[in-house]
Amino acid sequence: MELKRVVITGLGALTPIGNTLEEYWKGLIEGKSGAAPIKQYDASLFKTQFACELKDFDVQDYIDRKEARKLDPFAQYAMVSVAEAMADSGLMESNPNADRIGVIWGSGIGGLKTFQEEAKSFFEGDGTPRMNPFFIPKMIADIAAGHISIKYGLRGPNYVTVSACASSTNAIIDAFNVIRLGKADAIVTGGSEACVNEMGMGGFNALKALSTRNDSPETASRPFDADRDGFVLGEGSGALILEELEHALKRGAKIYAEVAGGGMSGDAYHMTAPHPEGIGARNVMVAALEDAEMAPEEVDYINVHGTSTPLGDIAETKAIAQVFGDHAYNLNISSTKSMTGHLLGAAGAIEAIACTMAVANDIVPPTINHFTDDPELDNRMNFTFNKAQKRTVNVALSNTFGFGGHNTSVIVKKFNA
Repeated sequence: MELKRVVITGLGALTPIGNTLEEYWKGLIEGKSGAAPIKQYDASLFKTQFACELKDFDVQDYIDRKEARKLDPFAQYAMVSVAEAMADSGLMESNPNADRIGVIWGSGIGGLKTFQEEAKSFFEGDGTPRMNPFFIPKMIADIAAGHISIKYGLRGPNYVTVSACASSTNAIIDAFNVIRLGKADAIVTGGSEACVNEMGMGGFNALKALSTRNDSPETASRPFDADRDGFVLGEGSGALILEELEHALKRGAKIYAEVAGGGMSGDAYHMTAPHPEGIGARNVMVAALEDAEMAPEEVDYINVHGTSTPLGDIAETKAIAQVFGDHAYNLNISSTKSMTGHLLGAAGAIEAIACTMAVANDIVPPTINHFTDDPELDNRMNFTFNKAQKRTVNVALSNTFGFGGHNTSVIVKKFNA
């Protein structure tokens, strides 16, 4: 069968460096750090006392207070970014067939804050089980897709992907495949996460995964720097409207870029560490290129997973060298996690948006906080350190990797009719 072409017609972002798409993109290009001391709770006893939290965000500015109480923050964030993406796309104003529009969302953890609050209430009480009737519906990761579909009356495919930090890229790839197979006209996709809380921070501290640079939070996320010491936890959401090309053209939609292909692989190596030779990362990029029917030399920009961990950054650059050969030195590479922190299951969504905007605007966002070259990395590669770079970006690839060895890559390219 002939596969349908899939384009991106709407974007929405709620991030630590901007609460709208425009603010997010501006923050990326300006090299803005979203890291600061934690305000949501007293973090003084934690090894890490900072994170990339949302700024100046009040859910009641977007959602009625009564309705917001039924949603964990991760679902609230999803609803906010989707509302922006939907308005941006104009999809619902075109009176589409709602039976052929779906929601495929991503979240690595889901309602962690809800679980924390309910458990605390029970164990600090008299032992009587008085659970909030919304406890389970607020906590489960799939509920975000449910709420989105209910709000907009979307009756197409509806589910959430869970693959740790690869979750929302998996969602985007699934959305891409559903549309190109002709099973839907459009899919609302992306991801959200809200783990900046005591259990989230404590858990990642116990894993020794987080930076502990409490004296300088704004410079703590430093991918590819010799002195990197772990990632910075972030929160937020990103939404993309993926649409079958003819459906988009028929209604006169604005088109940001085209989705060219996606890849998935497993490390089969370790619960939390990447394969030291980057085998899974290599395989997933090769799979994405093959799916897009592209040669490595066609890629202009890679938004890397680049979490700022000692092992992960090395493994990913080894994989890039294996896949791209000499072309690796012609690429722009950057980790936008240096600015946003690591949004876990939502990381792939906001980074796919960064790639889409790079293609649409021919600007590569930087990797900020670079101070010292790491001798274990191939520093001939252009990591776009500290300052955005203008260049033609015809093709951009986004990598996201998750605990459990889950690897995903998605490729977007300039739309040409």
